[in-house]
Amino acid sequence: MTPEAPARRALSRLAEPLRATVDALEPLARERRPLQLALAGLGTLVAWYVYVPIHELLHALGCAASGGTVTTLEVQTQYGGALLARLFPFVQAGGEYAGRLSGFDTHGSDLVYLATDALPFSLSIVVGVPLLRACARAARPLAFGPAVVLGLAPFYSLPGDYYEMGSIVVTTALDPAWHDLRSDDVLRLIGGLTAKPPAVGVPAAAAAIAASGVVAVALAYASWWLGDLVARAWLRRGPAR
Repeated sequence: MTPEAPARRALSRLAEPLRATVDALEPLARERRPLQLALAGLGTLVAWYVYVPIHELLHALGCAASGGTVTTLEVQTQYGGALLARLFPFVQAGGEYAGRLSGFDTHGSDLVYLATDALPFSLSIVVGVPLLRACARAARPLAFGPAVVLGLAPFYSLPGDYYEMGSIVVTTALDPAWHDLRSDDVLRLIGGLTAKPPAVGVPAAAAAIAASGVVAVALAYASWWLGDLVARAWLRRGPAR
């Protein structure tokens, strides 16, 4: 075995989500049916608009079910915020983001905090990744969009929910002053370091943010690999139809 072999295997593992997405698209492209590709594109757009409010409601459920208290969930009107505000007293239409759980209380529990962040990604594990793997077996234009939106959610959520989970893990055993580095928007957090230096100092904060980012990436891949285990069990039941 050459010294490069372990590195190649590691890179191959890291590229697996991208490769799985290409594999899921390949049957659609191979059949050269424009309508199927159009349906896949439309399905991806629809899946995104449906997923955003479901994702945010699962944040609220994760908080409440694990012992926290939810006070404010913001959802933009184009994602159904006005309708959801009629159904749930804690939902407000609007906000800075497509959706955000802006008011909640973990009652000092980091486990509640992690559950609040993590619950929406259970859909990635039990539905998204298995569906993405299934799409690689046969052309499924209507399934492709939900598969991509759900399956890849941990990776496009790296600057948000996954950074926040990583920062909880990194800062949980540290002084409460470090908890200011917990955020569901790492780009905004970094942008504010110079405008309002944290109590722990900018160099220490930068190191903690970097460490939280590493943990976030590890958690995202852990979610993917758990989903892959579910996919193997699911797809082992029978051949694609």
